[in-house]
Amino acid sequence: MNFPILSSLILLPTIGALFLFFTKDKEGNNLTAKYVSLFTSVVNFLISIYLWVSFDQSTSNFQFIEDRTWIEGFINYKVGVDGISILFIILTTFITPLCIISVNNSVKTRLRDFLIAILIMESFMIGVFCALDLVVFYLFFEAGLIPMFLIIGIWGGPKRVYSAFKFFLYTLLGSVLMLVAIISIYWISGTTDVIKLYELGIDAKYQNLLWLAFFSSFAVKTPMWPVHTWLPDAHVEAPTAGSVLLAAILLKMAGYGFIRFSLGLFPIASEIFTPLIYTLSVIAIILTSLIALMQEDMKKLIAYSSVAHMGFVTLGIFTIQQQGIEGSIIQMISHGLVSAALFLCVGVVYDRMHSRMISAYGGIVTIIPKYSILFMLFTLAALGLPGTSGFIGEFLILMGVFKDNFLVAVLASLGVILGAAYMLWLYKRVVFGKLVNEDLKSMIDLNKSEYFILACLAVPTLFFGFYPEPLINTIEVSVKDLINMYNLNLMDK
Repeated sequence: MNFPILSSLILLPTIGALFLFFTKDKEGNNLTAKYVSLFTSVVNFLISIYLWVSFDQSTSNFQFIEDRTWIEGFINYKVGVDGISILFIILTTFITPLCIISVNNSVKTRLRDFLIAILIMESFMIGVFCALDLVVFYLFFEAGLIPMFLIIGIWGGPKRVYSAFKFFLYTLLGSVLMLVAIISIYWISGTTDVIKLYELGIDAKYQNLLWLAFFSSFAVKTPMWPVHTWLPDAHVEAPTAGSVLLAAILLKMAGYGFIRFSLGLFPIASEIFTPLIYTLSVIAIILTSLIALMQEDMKKLIAYSSVAHMGFVTLGIFTIQQQGIEGSIIQMISHGLVSAALFLCVGVVYDRMHSRMISAYGGIVTIIPKYSILFMLFTLAALGLPGTSGFIGEFLILMGVFKDNFLVAVLASLGVILGAAYMLWLYKRVVFGKLVNEDLKSMIDLNKSEYFILACLAVPTLFFGFYPEPLINTIEVSVKDLINMYNLNLMDK
């Protein structure tokens, strides 16, 4: 294909943002901003679907590669996709237009600037999943901090400045070590081209330190215990669309990084540090599930549940089993859909009652039945009910972990039970029970845009729960090749 489809996916949202930057609505009605940003993001989604349809699932090779010299003799702008990265691109382009539609209800000031931040954010996130050069990956990975920092810091809640700086400093400090590691890799291998590095391999004596440097960045971004404390604060203060982007896509960039770089470039170190990952993941799954049970704020509860779910993801990745890695990827896609929907569900009631406290609700099932049914679906998907996409990912991960380490699998299974406890307890207290708060009687059910957004997320959640084959077919060959390459590198060393 001669058409630069990946560069188009990366650049189109930025072009839309530049267009918004130079246009202004009369009387501040922001209609042009809404339509331009929505049109841009929908076109990008359609291009990503065309990319998926054109993708050859029978090979593990990178496809649609674009390679241009950027800094002579040092960095190439190189992008491409394989079965692992293409699904994350589609998730990004699918979630972004839904975020843009959701701002109708949640963002009241400087809407045009907010939409510009979201579009630029989309460009950077797609760039992360396409990048085939370590420097290009790093630039996209870090650039995403800026729009998210602004989204939390300008449009967030009362403690927005504190939360924005905490988010920025945590993620930036971890990534500084990754930058040092990338420079070291160039010094050792003479290239930052990911495909060439896969072929050359990295000397075993350097792998442990390089793995730890990349881990410092990915662990904060995932986030893994104990560097997860920025996430609940960021979620609570962020506007609804910001929380959706943060949970659905930003956290997945680190999971993708673990698969692409930690396993791909440092197999010997990955084998050595697998017990560390298992330990931190199991602690995250159990501890943050228990903390979620204690929360009184709906957003905080869902934020802690995200840490627990990402604990399953890191567990599955480092099983180095077909089921474990495939389960982790499907879990990330599912969590992207379900966590986005749960934060939007919280946003719906917050826009009406201006409270996220669980105690402010109760007995709303008869007042807003459509909302209650959709909220129930996403609650059940979050706890991994069979028939939802959440079940497929968790089941495959636990299968992979059982093959690798029985004790870890048993401990991780406790997280499934605790997940059911805190999600069902949340739903019971918010939706069922007595209607104590009389103000709730004035609540109106979902409007057309809210219903459309939640329905758009419900369809793939159920579809992939019953029929995950399109996802598995896309990733299967790439995952198999990654595991083979990993095992060959271990034998060679």
